[in-house]
Amino acid sequence: MVEKDGNAAEPEHGDDLAGAFGGNVRRRREEAGLTLEQLSTQSSVSRAMLSKVERGEKSPTIGVASRIAHALDASLSDLIGAPAAAASGVAIAMRKNDRPVFRDPETGFERHIVSAAPGAGGAEMIVHYLPAQVSTGLLPAYPPGTEKQLVVLEGTLTVAIGGITETLNTGDSLFFQADADHGFANRTNAPCEYIMVISRRS
Repeated sequence: MVEKDGNAAEPEHGDDLAGAFGGNVRRRREEAGLTLEQLSTQSSVSRAMLSKVERGEKSPTIGVASRIAHALDASLSDLIGAPAAAASGVAIAMRKNDRPVFRDPETGFERHIVSAAPGAGGAEMIVHYLPAQVSTGLLPAYPPGTEKQLVVLEGTLTVAIGGITETLNTGDSLFFQADADHGFANRTNAPCEYIMVISRRS
């Protein structure tokens, strides 16, 4: 079930994430030479929603944010404001309090970037938190060659990929090609946490 873009919750105060995300969306859109109308057509997100997102007035849901990222040929981590990849041979640490975090204002779903250098080596690692009875909805397909691997740290996770459904319990893992619509759901009354690695072949 694809989320509707018109129902994202209005933050009481323009939060840092909304401002950073919106600024990155505007920058990528302008670099691509796209108008708001053109981005709206490519992303299936309304022009009014895009305008509010770019101004930092609305925090998008995970479904809306993913559609915007795919339309801009960007990763969600790029738009959230992930740290730059480290140069080869350089060690870099990220402290827990410095993680870039995306929070879905409607569902409480959280996406934590835990790669200290996302994209280094062609992969990034993220942690997802799904509250009880919460689903991401169907997320758009990634470009061919994108792979996802995940392991459930806590709870039970249901993954839908191109019409196939897999239910994973604590300690279970999954690999799949992400070039089809896919989504993640917690259908239990307990929270779910899982680590995901996204690999992109050049």
